[in-house]
Amino acid sequence: MSEKRLLTGNEAVARGAWEAGLLFASAYPGTPSTEILENMAAYKDDLYCEWAPNEKVALEAAIGASLAGVRSMAVMKHVGVNVAADPLFTFSYTGVNGGCVLVSADDPGMHSSQNEQDNRNYAMAAKVLMLEPSDSQEAKDFTKLALELSEAFDTPVLLRMTTRVCHSKSVVTLEGRAEPKIIPYKKNAAKYVATPANAKVMRVKLGERAKAMDEYSNRCPVNRVEPGDGGVGVIAAGVAYQYAREAFGDKAAYLKLGMTYPLPMDLIREFAAGVETLYVVEELDPYMENQIRAAGIECVGKAVIPEWDELSADAVREAVLGERGACLSSELQAASRPPTMCAGCPHRGFFHALSKKKNVMVTGDIGCYTLASAPPLSTMDSCFCMGGSISTGHGAAKAFERSGQEMKVVAVIGDSTFFHSGITSLLDVVYNKGNSVSVILDNRITGMTGHQENPGTGFTLMGEATAEVDIPALCGAIGIKEDCVYTVNPLRLEECGKALDEALARDEPTVIITRWPCILKRFTEAERTEFDLGAAPCAVDQELCVKCGLCAKTGCPAIYSGEAVTINRDSCTGCAVCAQVCPFGAIS
Repeated sequence: MSEKRLLTGNEAVARGAWEAGLLFASAYPGTPSTEILENMAAYKDDLYCEWAPNEKVALEAAIGASLAGVRSMAVMKHVGVNVAADPLFTFSYTGVNGGCVLVSADDPGMHSSQNEQDNRNYAMAAKVLMLEPSDSQEAKDFTKLALELSEAFDTPVLLRMTTRVCHSKSVVTLEGRAEPKIIPYKKNAAKYVATPANAKVMRVKLGERAKAMDEYSNRCPVNRVEPGDGGVGVIAAGVAYQYAREAFGDKAAYLKLGMTYPLPMDLIREFAAGVETLYVVEELDPYMENQIRAAGIECVGKAVIPEWDELSADAVREAVLGERGACLSSELQAASRPPTMCAGCPHRGFFHALSKKKNVMVTGDIGCYTLASAPPLSTMDSCFCMGGSISTGHGAAKAFERSGQEMKVVAVIGDSTFFHSGITSLLDVVYNKGNSVSVILDNRITGMTGHQENPGTGFTLMGEATAEVDIPALCGAIGIKEDCVYTVNPLRLEECGKALDEALARDEPTVIITRWPCILKRFTEAERTEFDLGAAPCAVDQELCVKCGLCAKTGCPAIYSGEAVTINRDSCTGCAVCAQVCPFGAIS
């Protein structure tokens, strides 16, 4: 009897990769995709997996493994595909050797992202096969199918996940691991060297491959018709199929699509001919609807289905049937609890010190520290993408200088984000003689996505000790002068303020490194030796406290400000930022 287990979609993808005989996987952590590689590390006796500095590197490494003849995978969240798009579009020209899958985890509703772009468009633009699982069983099965189709059609395959499929659990039937399929490497410059002359030939072959993929999509077993009563037909894929199924029930027939590029237009046309009204239920862009309409098939889609935010069964039911579901009609309101930096977060002290500086523009980046943009710290003016803070700050500083505006620029970036794509931005500042202040917030881990190792932690994804990047030395190698690199304890406000004053007074590139571990991480022995991590909780002397509220303005969730100011000893880590802020010495 086969073993069954309750798995999330992310766990199922990792399991499917293992069952398919995968030998190489690389990723950059990003919600909702992070747990795929974390779970793959459990299979490290059978396969190799790693955290890459960024998504472009992850895909390029997976391409290299594919060329070497093994099945490989690159995993990232949707915005990471923007970073990896450069190699992806050329890889679709060259094709694969061993099967290669790119997992894109999209985030409808922007639960943990700066946008909710629809990466189905990437499959169409790059002309690569795309599969969309609707539950954990399909996540496992489609991972295996994707690797098979990659080799069968000589193409990378995009496995498009979404937040709800990534994190929801359903029953999965487990199977054993297939013997890894090794395809011998043969030198083939005409296939793998994308010079213009070779690429012209590849482009023709890409068109021929697209026709073959189109023919297959119409007979692909993961595209199936589910008959129903009445004259309503629904076309859906991914988690939107689950929502449609729940909303329409047995009152509709369904064309459930597992392969969504290329769309099986012959199958769609045949299905549409058998129903009176055809609905296309999909999250975000009218990706399927536009193609179906372009083929001359009448359908109802974004005229009623919302074009943004995450769907739900209730949202579909209300949009199409006009029935308001129980969840949507509830008058219960959850308490407003805006996200905040944790008690003891090393970023809090530095941003409090930075908030005191005048005529300063602060360009921010992607990480926990982005919360510094919110009250009460309110110390971040922009945030666009991974690694963008330093280059955005450089451009702003040059613009202020040329336009005669008296404004300095401080760019803040996390350690993992600096390794991701901040190094090249700092090169830009140095090479073009900038004068912005770049702050690298080294909390010794990739914090926001759940404490993944990175090149600055000294450990790999598989737990092996490795070289640890020396950030001050790296800055020196880029061209930052030794006396322009400041390393500070971010919990010491006076130390941070002094470093900021000196850096802002210079008319050349400067770097401030705040070095203190994330308070929630598992500390290494080296960190326990280097840092004083055993401080006692703080307490308020009620006789000295005048309730001025300055301590609460640090935004620490351990501080309660009401009739009396108190500090929760169970939450307080003893960072003592509040004690340094209090002008009356009431906190010790």
